[in-house]
Amino acid sequence: MKYDAVVFDLLTALLDSWTLWNAVAGSEADGLKWRRRYLEITYGCGAYRPYETLVREAARDVGLPERFGSELERRWPELQPWPEAPQVLKQIGLPLAVATNCSIRLGQQAAARVGVPFASIETAESVGFYKPRPEVYRAALRRLGTKPARTLFVAGSASDVPGAKAVGMPVYWHNRIGLAPRDDTRPDYLEGTLDRLSACVRSDS
Repeated sequence: MKYDAVVFDLLTALLDSWTLWNAVAGSEADGLKWRRRYLEITYGCGAYRPYETLVREAARDVGLPERFGSELERRWPELQPWPEAPQVLKQIGLPLAVATNCSIRLGQQAAARVGVPFASIETAESVGFYKPRPEVYRAALRRLGTKPARTLFVAGSASDVPGAKAVGMPVYWHNRIGLAPRDDTRPDYLEGTLDRLSACVRSDS
């Protein structure tokens, strides 16, 4: 194997959270606008502030009702993994972990939706910071006991690419919806699905 473990962004790389945000917002356009504002707040907030608070603030900032934040939380159990995710993860044959930007409670609920066991679920709340701050990635590495260069990070959002690379982790960017890169940092693998992930962890790939 090329790697000793694999760490995943949860809400974009493994789960289709875009569909849920759009459904709560009432349209794809409003869902994307709301989600983008949430990401802007997250990247600039420094130390952890409650995830649910940021979601409500983002809705308000783009002209949507703040109550949409509570509605998103109520409908959280509707999150679905990308179709190939459970089977691909079962094929990897390495310890798996999650590093996600949400609360402990919502992170654990979301991880359970994937249907496979994780050795560690690190959240912004448990670590005290939001990605792409290095603390979240390093927390996952400490829990796994693996070196950055031997631990593949599977990104979903654009910011996870420079975030994980900055701590020395190779990156597989599962860019399902065609997001633009955040900067000039390039992933080691760029794919539109998770289908090639199990092959990428093997030394002969």
